[in-house]
Amino acid sequence: MVKYFDPQLISDPFDDPGLFLDLVFERRALLFDLGDLSSLAPRKILRIAHVFITHRHMDHFIGFDQLLRCLLGRQKSIGIWGPLGLIAAVQNKLSAYEWNLIEGYEGNLQIHVSELSPNGELTSARFCGANRFVREDLESTTCNDGVLLDDPGFTVKGAFLEHGIPVLAFAVEERVRINICRSRVEEMGLAVGPWLNVFKQAILAGESPQKPIPVHWSNPDSTSTPTLPLDVLQSKIMKLTHGRKIAYVVDAAYTPENADAIVSLARNADILFIEAHFLQEDAERATARNHLTAHQAGALAACSNVKVLHTFHYSPRYRGREMEIVQEADAAFRGSRRAEESD
Repeated sequence: MVKYFDPQLISDPFDDPGLFLDLVFERRALLFDLGDLSSLAPRKILRIAHVFITHRHMDHFIGFDQLLRCLLGRQKSIGIWGPLGLIAAVQNKLSAYEWNLIEGYEGNLQIHVSELSPNGELTSARFCGANRFVREDLESTTCNDGVLLDDPGFTVKGAFLEHGIPVLAFAVEERVRINICRSRVEEMGLAVGPWLNVFKQAILAGESPQKPIPVHWSNPDSTSTPTLPLDVLQSKIMKLTHGRKIAYVVDAAYTPENADAIVSLARNADILFIEAHFLQEDAERATARNHLTAHQAGALAACSNVKVLHTFHYSPRYRGREMEIVQEADAAFRGSRRAEESD
């Protein structure tokens, strides 16, 4: 089955955390956290449309300069989302450089930064290369139900967690999954190609059933029409199914409040990417450092009823013991689920 979301952790589980979420067919991607981006090829960085920052500890934000270096001089707009203080942090990063030659660049890079407060207020600012990245404050809005980004194809929600400082966790969810039946496309005499993306976007945008969709015929002749109505294509080549949900949780203390927030955010996710910074044998240290153990991560995944658990962000002290972390988390995940099922 073709997947609309293609999630990939950007580094080894012992290195800087980050999740690259490719939006297949759209030539764009989402990035969760801005750690070291050296493992990401430039072509992938250029696909990034939105970045979601959990917090600004160095291993979650040091990649900003790498991102800026790759995008600078290009005609591109990128959104960056995170907790309070993010706008000032980006402003300080940009003001550290001299921009007296930027007028000679062909493209105008625009960086839109939005920071969320615990009361739901979303404050935004824009930095444009054409204006030497001078800060332009935008109108504040209210973030309803934690929804940071409301895209035609998906939503991204944020939830605050405690890590000694406020930290955001995220969940991204497809609105629907549009499955194209290739055999039916071919039976109609049509060719599989980029025109299907236009068709999908029209469905996601709720266009009129009679909207003409440009099509590509396998063997066009004098009777071949350049377009077909949206509803005709919809009835013949498409099937809608529930979209996938992916949650991202990193740097969180194991507290009742955090547990409730994580379970609420990640509930019924197809994949939960969650930190397992310590083994349970070091639970006291995990508490002192405001991190989760592998056992706690697995138990939270079970309570959230997620389908797949993927742990990462391991403490370097466990290098060479990676399988112990994986096995401890998996045992808690599967054990808790079996216990629930037996009840």
